[in-house]
Order: sequence, then C-alpha cells, then structure tokens
Amino acid sequence: MRIRRKKHLDERLFGVKELLIVPDMDIKNVKLAIEDKKYFDFKDFFNNDNPVELEVGCGKGGFIVQKAKTNKDVNFLAVELLENIIVMACELAQKENLTNVKFINSGAEYLPRYIREKSISNIYLNFSPPFPKSTYESRRLTSDFYVQAYKTFLKDNGCICQKTDDKEFFDYSFSQFEKFGFEVQNVTEKLRLNEIENVETEYEKMFKNKGMLAYALIAKKA
Repeated sequence: MRIRRKKHLDERLFGVKELLIVPDMDIKNVKLAIEDKKYFDFKDFFNNDNPVELEVGCGKGGFIVQKAKTNKDVNFLAVELLENIIVMACELAQKENLTNVKFINSGAEYLPRYIREKSISNIYLNFSPPFPKSTYESRRLTSDFYVQAYKTFLKDNGCICQKTDDKEFFDYSFSQFEKFGFEVQNVTEKLRLNEIENVETEYEKMFKNKGMLAYALIAKKA
C-alpha cells in the first residue's frame, strides 16, 4: 500500500535540512552502487572526531534522540527510508537542539556505499520488520547481506544491539550473528526496562504498557 505524502512535507524537510543527509542516488542498482564508493566524512558532519554509532531503521527517532541527549560525547547516525517518518525524527532532534545526531534518508541496502570499514562503534536494530516468509529473507536486517555489512562497518569489539518482539526473527538473528563470527551475549527474553543503560523505543513502550514480551541481545565483533 502506498503511503500518502504528509501535508507540507517538502517545507518540513527543508526546515530540518541541517540534520538530514540525503545520499546521492545516481546509481539505483544496489550492487553497482555499493561498488562505487562515496564514503561519508563524519568529521564534516559533526565537526569532531568523537565515536559514531548507527541506528538502522530509526522510525520517529525516540530512541536515537534520547541516546544523543544522554551521550553528548558520541555522534549518532540514524537511517530511515520513509520521508514521512524521518521528518518527525529530525524535528524531534531539532526541538532538543542536538548537534550530535544526523539522519540518513535512504534504504539500508545502500549503506555499504557510504560507510567506511571499521568506522562505527555500535549498531542498533530496534524492532525491525521480521519478514517471516522465507521468500522475503533477503529483506531482513539480519540477513547475510546486512550482517556482513555490519561486520565491515564495526570497529574491533564493536557491538550490534538488537531488540525485537518476534521470537522467530530473534532466533534467526541469533543464528546469523553466530554464523558470521560474532560473540552473542546478554541474551534476554524480558527486557530489563529499569536499567539505566536501556533506552526505550516507541514500540518498546507500547509493548511494556500491554505487558508483552520483547527479546534482546548484544552481538560483539570478536
């Protein structure tokens, strides 16, 4: 189903242009695009050399904005495909006057074109679509293509932090991380919501209010 474009979207996107990165999509074919590297310059984005963390699929931005607010010595990149959604994330960060977060309006499959090897400290996957049908496996954000890309992006000992409400997707992801040589740790089937380290997403708050279970893990690049 096609999503209706928000009213005044162009004006709203222009209003957050300082926070928004729209990659050059001169090559539409993903395989060809990722061979033609156009690496981002993080220092140009943030005017410092602080470590960079990445959220793939940021939604309305609640998670990444909170992370940026409480970790001013870390820079954050957040990826979201839909303009209707990413504009809300940008506006939320703008409201908080954050300078250590940028939003990338792109499909995640193009990230290998723009992100250098060993340039990311941690990656967050929060309640990604599980795509349960086997015919859609390649779309899962923990399929072979993506996990290999994450492994390339991450610095040594960097981590992938995943949360999901889908047990089958969780089990699939666990196997994928082990397959690519990650050390899987901190596995839990009941999120420790009261820990300071945990920053809730919009979905997580909804699940918590409904008493639903969610699943989490950390996959460390050995």
